[in-house]
Amino acid sequence: MKLYNSLTKKIEQLQPINPPKVTMYTCGPTVYDYAHIGNFRTYILSDILQRSLTFLGYQVKAVMNITDVGHLVSDADEGEDKLEKGARREHKTAWEIAAKYTEIFKADAQKLNIQLPEILCKATDYINEQIELIKTLEQKGYTYKTSDGLYFNTSKFANYAQLAQLDAAGLKEGARVAKNPEKKQLTDFALWKFSPSPPAGGKSRDMEWDSPWGKGFPGWHVECSAMAMKHLGDTLDIHVGGVDLKPVHHTNEIAQSEAATGKPFVKYWVHGEFILADGKKMSKSKANFYNLADIEVKGFKPLSLRYLYLNAHYRTHANFTWPALMAAEKAYKKLLDYMAGLAKSRSALTQEHLNKIDGFSQQFRDLIADDLKMPEALALVWQVVKSNIPNQDKRDLLLDCDQVLGLNLAAGLMSEKAVVPSEVRQLVDERETARQQKDWFKSDQLRRKITQLGWQVEDTSAGPKLKANS
Repeated sequence: MKLYNSLTKKIEQLQPINPPKVTMYTCGPTVYDYAHIGNFRTYILSDILQRSLTFLGYQVKAVMNITDVGHLVSDADEGEDKLEKGARREHKTAWEIAAKYTEIFKADAQKLNIQLPEILCKATDYINEQIELIKTLEQKGYTYKTSDGLYFNTSKFANYAQLAQLDAAGLKEGARVAKNPEKKQLTDFALWKFSPSPPAGGKSRDMEWDSPWGKGFPGWHVECSAMAMKHLGDTLDIHVGGVDLKPVHHTNEIAQSEAATGKPFVKYWVHGEFILADGKKMSKSKANFYNLADIEVKGFKPLSLRYLYLNAHYRTHANFTWPALMAAEKAYKKLLDYMAGLAKSRSALTQEHLNKIDGFSQQFRDLIADDLKMPEALALVWQVVKSNIPNQDKRDLLLDCDQVLGLNLAAGLMSEKAVVPSEVRQLVDERETARQQKDWFKSDQLRRKITQLGWQVEDTSAGPKLKANS
């Protein structure tokens, strides 16, 4: 497999550390609110990459974090913890908010047929590991203390700006981070934040722990390094995330991880681009900010959204519009209906059929192995649909492709399997063969037999479609 590596800015051949095993880490959600459709584009990218690696014969060990503490509203490590903000919004504890939105995230992921990694790490379950990582950084001289926490000194890490190609020396206050007079550099980031003193008669934070530096909570960035290295080792093969995480979160992950271990943290960084809404950046103020519930309430199937995402390469902007989603749902339904009409019987294979099947299979493998060319892979699926290979083999080929696409095409088979008699399926298959051979007389005879058995067959560009007589 070849992947675009954000670190080197070029497409590279994947060379895992211990082939055929591949270690893979994905930055997951901050569970203070619903994940929006932009977030889910990243998680679908991660899912497709994991599916593709498995399809190509790699053995994937995948990890995703759940951020349930420490993600402040500002990249400058200022402001309120997002979990505390969610707790105040809904009059719950931060623990209750984290539990609620973690379960909603899992449910939404299931609706989108995202195969979440077996290892889902909650930051609050790895406080000791984070403290140990910070202690290592302190012992190696990378930290300093301020009135509000313990910070990483980025000036001591030579390649700090490599991933995002930041001009660290030329950064201005307000361009990337807000002013903090106690920071030595604008790019320095919090490893451990001290709990603020509660107001008179007020309560302390819901989430805080004792540490060698004082009671508080970990910074946002340290959780990913601690959990990734705990499960996957000091150097990972692949790290996945949204492109928005490059300049701050992922840059900081590299700095603290490599400062602690003296080893490269990640070989291949894979970043997914933004999804736009009506050609603009999603924003609640612009009323173009959507989550999966917004999609469902308008009557759309979640997998239609997945189909829409497959139409754009992960390194290009995708544009969400309601008409685009409607077109995606129409195409997806057409594909499911076509699957439902495929007969179970197996016809004789000619050498021409075998060559076509092998050709389609190899093309599909080549496309996903070439930096996940999913739009081309989806177009290939429609070429398979329109081909003249026997239906049983066509169905097998489509289901193979769906191991990567994740569109649950087997649902199309299930929808009619129990009610369409095998005799009718056989006749449909024979009629389609007759049509391809331009034997219109036989085709009409078979149509009449199908009608007599209580079914109507409709010829579509995607193939025959069956409907029960009303």
